[in-house]
Amino acid sequence: MDLFSEVEELVQGYEALRNINWNFQDSISDTIHSIHPYPAKFISDIPRAVLRALPIPKDTIVLDPFCGSGVTLVEAQRAGIESVGVDLNPIACLLSRVKVNILDRGFLKSAESVISNCLAYEGAIEIPLIPNLDHWFRGDVQEAITLIIREINSIENHNIQDALRFCLSSIIVKVSNQESDTRYAAIEKNYRKADVFDLFSKAAKKLAKVKNESRSIVASSILNKSSLTLNANDFNKKIGLVITSPPYPNAYEYWLYHKYRMWWLGYDPIDVKEQEIGARAHYFKKNHQTEHDFIRQMNELFSSLQENMIDGGYAVFVIGRSKIHGRIIENHKIVKEAGENNGFEEVLTTTRVIKASRKSFNLSHARIKEEYIVVLKKRGTNGK
Repeated sequence: MDLFSEVEELVQGYEALRNINWNFQDSISDTIHSIHPYPAKFISDIPRAVLRALPIPKDTIVLDPFCGSGVTLVEAQRAGIESVGVDLNPIACLLSRVKVNILDRGFLKSAESVISNCLAYEGAIEIPLIPNLDHWFRGDVQEAITLIIREINSIENHNIQDALRFCLSSIIVKVSNQESDTRYAAIEKNYRKADVFDLFSKAAKKLAKVKNESRSIVASSILNKSSLTLNANDFNKKIGLVITSPPYPNAYEYWLYHKYRMWWLGYDPIDVKEQEIGARAHYFKKNHQTEHDFIRQMNELFSSLQENMIDGGYAVFVIGRSKIHGRIIENHKIVKEAGENNGFEEVLTTTRVIKASRKSFNLSHARIKEEYIVVLKKRGTNGK
């Protein structure tokens, strides 16, 4: 491609970005993204629109350093582009892996065997030691989940094991005493042991149906680590485009949302809580965090991006305001300044209105109603 063609393609890309109606009020979640609950889910319209608008050089990857439930990664696959997703939360990584990996043909048979073996089991059931378990789960529900996990852990095929864990994770809050996935209050639901087995089977059939409708061979890898510790060894190609929505300071608490999912599946939610960017707990303790911690974190992230992105690569961030002890924090300005401090320049900053129906764990006074789209471009070594 000659210089004139490159410039023309860039101009068209910028124009396409500016012409996007970022509100996406008619957005409908794809089936693959609705089979497992996830808070403040990144709507697929955003990465899809960005991937259509911006040129992505060959032999580069799309990166989502806060990949959550894998929305950007799925859209990159659909566009035929390799991707890497990074997330500190192991549940997010589980969801992303299952969504981007091809489902093994023996999956449904394995799911059926899990339930069959659970129903036939007559030995003692040793419930794992999980805090406040009796408050949140009926005794027979605890037994059912324990048996399912026991069977899943005995499966050698890691792809199938991941998919079965995905299905179990998708029903854990439903069969608990927690009111809903976005309301942390205990109520009596009256789910029984048989209900757990039935819901697990239905989740497996639903996953199989959705995955069989769309198969992709484009590579996507998932890293379960902090995005602040990324290095060149994490990538086999240079990054051509970043599309992400970072955690907001004092806004969502992903660790809390998935706390019992993590405990049941053998992960440590407290460790995730300690490292999670933006978790509300960090802002309500002695020597609590402030926006300056977020400034530092974003500078660390952009420093890594500067080293691992191609010159001329784009970084698209979707982020809202935060409220910290009564003060409004303009996070989009923090992202923009962190980028500019590390060799990026602003291409576009605009806003989008969030659907009023989107649910979160936020208190009503802190609920986010508007987000900013910040598009930055990495400058070349000559400053262009």
